[in-house]
Amino acid sequence: MNKQKSQILIVDDDKTHRNMLKTLLNKWGYALAQADDGQTAIDMVTEKAYDLVLMDIKMIKVSGLVALKEIKKINPAIPVIIMTAFSSIDTAVEALKNGAYDYLTKPFDFDKLKITILRSLEHTQLKKENFLLKETLGKNFDCNNIIGKNKKMQKLIQTISQVAKTDATVLINGESGTGKELIAGAIHYNSLRKQGPFIKINCAAITETLLESELFGHEKGAFTGASRSKEGKFQQADKGSILLDEISETSMSMQVKLLRTLQEREVTPVGSEKVIKVDTRIIAATNKNLIDLIASGDFREDLYYRLNVINLGVPPLRQRSGDIQLLSQHFLKVYAKKNNRLIKGFTPKAMEKMAEYHWPGNVRELMNTLERSVILSTGDFLSKDDIQIEIGSPLSEASHEDAGQINLGGKTLYEVEKLAILKMLDKTENNKSKTARQLGISRRTLHLKLKDYGVMP
Repeated sequence: MNKQKSQILIVDDDKTHRNMLKTLLNKWGYALAQADDGQTAIDMVTEKAYDLVLMDIKMIKVSGLVALKEIKKINPAIPVIIMTAFSSIDTAVEALKNGAYDYLTKPFDFDKLKITILRSLEHTQLKKENFLLKETLGKNFDCNNIIGKNKKMQKLIQTISQVAKTDATVLINGESGTGKELIAGAIHYNSLRKQGPFIKINCAAITETLLESELFGHEKGAFTGASRSKEGKFQQADKGSILLDEISETSMSMQVKLLRTLQEREVTPVGSEKVIKVDTRIIAATNKNLIDLIASGDFREDLYYRLNVINLGVPPLRQRSGDIQLLSQHFLKVYAKKNNRLIKGFTPKAMEKMAEYHWPGNVRELMNTLERSVILSTGDFLSKDDIQIEIGSPLSEASHEDAGQINLGGKTLYEVEKLAILKMLDKTENNKSKTARQLGISRRTLHLKLKDYGVMP
């Protein structure tokens, strides 16, 4: 922070005291203005935005307490430090209740004065930065940033705009890479909770034991390694929203605990009997068919109905091929700027190649492909050869055949294996556990192969 730019208003009807503070604060590098009365201070704050007000509480005309209330009406964000004699501490405490940042007793400890001013300015700066960050995030998650002219996408965008204004629990369904997190963010940042936190957690990426601690928090000593108490994600998301990504990967015992949280809006940290109320909007996302999981006994029906108040289905990219050009042009601009490349667009053959591809990894795969193409290209336009994907993927052509009936047609073993895996993944609606079982391989092996194919990050 540049102290030279910090404008401090000193308010005190004692001229000697004002001059002393002016000399001291000028020495510390601040720009100063002075007022000899509370009403004068109110008028000055109306005319100009100060970074800090340092105000005496007892003044003959308009007191600091009255001036504080009016100043906070004019500019609620401005920090006010109250100066008071020791005998008036009760009044100073009242000033804190009315929005004062802190109070200092006379005669001053100059070190404490200096530290209090610094902390107050830093606190204000942090609040400004947090506000700007939330504004930026809000713009990134604006509904207008969800690209798509496809009818399904237009309907989805319209529904998001309606749902965001409510506090309803939302379940987002869609294949991996379709943009479920973007949808969840759009719901939060277009809601009445947008000034609150937006907390995300991937339920599939954490073991069951750790997931409970992450979601609900824990007390010190609750388990080995719990050296301190920790707030859970639900508490962190209080007055905001939480995204429970890959909700289908939670165990049955965890589902019981999540159900209680949804019903009662309260959590109990691990190792504690204390019940903590939480005011959190719940958004869940999954790439699996929860109805099928209920039928197989892997997901609780009561939890499903709690989550499925509003259901948003995100169509895969292969069902919105008309949006590929729009998305490609958008990501080209993003990645060209990010990587300092001057690329004007695509050749017709390049766009044709992308339009014919099946995109099993959806928008995420498209993004990865385009960033790689931007980095490795040498011309002003991305050519067909710059787009490193398999042209004319037969997945869409063979979508109604079994994996074992694919015509090998002179393909390499690698290509045959890839085709079989991606086709089975498509057939099982992206259910990786079912795909692995059908193919007779482990889920880990499947993940490694999908990563190799560029389908998973």
